[in-house]
Amino acid sequence: MNQTPSAAKSRESILHHNGVSYVLPFIVITSLFALWGFANDITNPMVAAFQTVMELPARQASMVQFAFYGGYATMAIPAALFIRRYSYKYGILLGLALYAVGAFLFIPAAAQQSFTFFCCSLYILTFGLAFLETTANPFILSLGSKETSTRRLNLAQAFNPMGSLCGMAVASLVVLPNLWSDRRDAAGKIIFGSLSETEKAGIRLHDLAIIRDPYVCIGIIVVIMFVIIAVMKMPKTQETESKNSDTSVRTTLSNLFHNTVYREGVVTQFFYVAAQIMVWTFIIQYADHLGINKATAQMYNIIAMSLFLCSRFIATMLMKFLNGRLLLAVFGIGAACCTAGCILIDGMTGLYCLVAVSFFMSLMFPTIYGIALENVNPLDTTLGAAFLVMAIVGGACMPVLQGSIIDLGGPEHILFGLPSVNVSYVLPFICFLMITLYGFRCYFRSDRP
Repeated sequence: MNQTPSAAKSRESILHHNGVSYVLPFIVITSLFALWGFANDITNPMVAAFQTVMELPARQASMVQFAFYGGYATMAIPAALFIRRYSYKYGILLGLALYAVGAFLFIPAAAQQSFTFFCCSLYILTFGLAFLETTANPFILSLGSKETSTRRLNLAQAFNPMGSLCGMAVASLVVLPNLWSDRRDAAGKIIFGSLSETEKAGIRLHDLAIIRDPYVCIGIIVVIMFVIIAVMKMPKTQETESKNSDTSVRTTLSNLFHNTVYREGVVTQFFYVAAQIMVWTFIIQYADHLGINKATAQMYNIIAMSLFLCSRFIATMLMKFLNGRLLLAVFGIGAACCTAGCILIDGMTGLYCLVAVSFFMSLMFPTIYGIALENVNPLDTTLGAAFLVMAIVGGACMPVLQGSIIDLGGPEHILFGLPSVNVSYVLPFICFLMITLYGFRCYFRSDRP
């Protein structure tokens, strides 16, 4: 039976273009989104874990995020230049190799019981993630028609929170409940600090091994993915065919700099990633202020990620009918309102507001990414994608500042009459206002339906 024109157009717009099917490469590359989602969200609760087991202040413990997202900032541009010279496939393979190396370095880090070694391992691991994100996002954009590239990236990015949920589940069910350093007395107070140094040493050895094991396991999975992609043939797209073009890096940089929507998109992506990491990283500290232990607090993170995942599918569907730029602005307003609730409302209601923020964050990363690259010359896409990935450095800088605000509350953790962890969420609140502004600016500049 022949397809109706509308059905054929719908099928064409997703994973087929000009008679070419991109289903298989889409599936394989989309699986990579889950891999870096796992790494992102098993790492977030490690800030609280390291803070306890290594007896660190919040600011120093947040160096986990500085190392993790600092790797993106360091390697995004080199990754783009590598891909311009070689190919998407080689970029993916190198990314997977670096990912595996960083994961396996957790073995000597745990043996040395060195927080600095753990941070260095994460730093190398995210060299690999920088390669994967710099490669996979523009590759997904190129697998079909340009008109629906943002929708396609939203669909692929929907599998990122699936990996994130797996990472959160491992953290919640395997890592955090088995940390001896988080044992509490009848009043809910952690007893680790009152133990002798000998007792602490034994507990620290145990807990760092618990933290190590999930990274080693994901390293093995990454090696398997490396083998699969190494033997797989990748399709040619307009961008991959143009990698040997005479377009210079200087010309590309000039083109990108003079593209206002792209330039502002990079800045907005910085604020978005900063907001996302702050919301998810310190939800455990927010719950801890309410007397909730780490394992239980991580369950609220899982609920938040579940909302994030469901909302991403909803947002992808809504983009068939509504302008993505307007949706970005509306979701920015929703996120800002929920963040204001978690700042001003103390108690469980404030925690519920914090969880609800994730619903509104769902479409932000891929939509900002897609809008920013929509009118970028295909020859400039790889380097353009690199700066958007480099903007992930927001996740390295802002959590450290948020940790400093929490520490300002002193032993009582009170600042301006509110819990200091509540006050610290003023930073993501400001970030969401910037995202809302970008959405409206792009909406009113565009040819609206």
